[in-house]
Amino acid sequence: MSSSTSGGAGTKHAAGAFDVRNVIAALIGFYGVVLVLVGLFGNTPSDRERTGDINANLWAGLAMIVFAAAFALWVRLRPIVVEAPPDRQDPEDDGSGRTAPGHH
Repeated sequence: MSSSTSGGAGTKHAAGAFDVRNVIAALIGFYGVVLVLVGLFGNTPSDRERTGDINANLWAGLAMIVFAAAFALWVRLRPIVVEAPPDRQDPEDDGSGRTAPGHH
């Protein structure tokens, strides 16, 4: 057993792609990029007139990209740690009960 187990349970690891914050960051970021592109290439004079001469798509898209980057940074700085089921074998484990060097 490794030192990262608690009470004989499975090993702990980061949630990674299964962290809902990654999904939120990807979706908001994708929509932000789409809005930036629409703001740059699809902004008509009638659109600017309706928004008080502000490129609303561009600014909303940039804000969404900043929001997505903040979520991605949050995921990176504060990862969610989950415990693997005890019957699941770690792919880096060679079966001897020892983990690879540098892994806990």
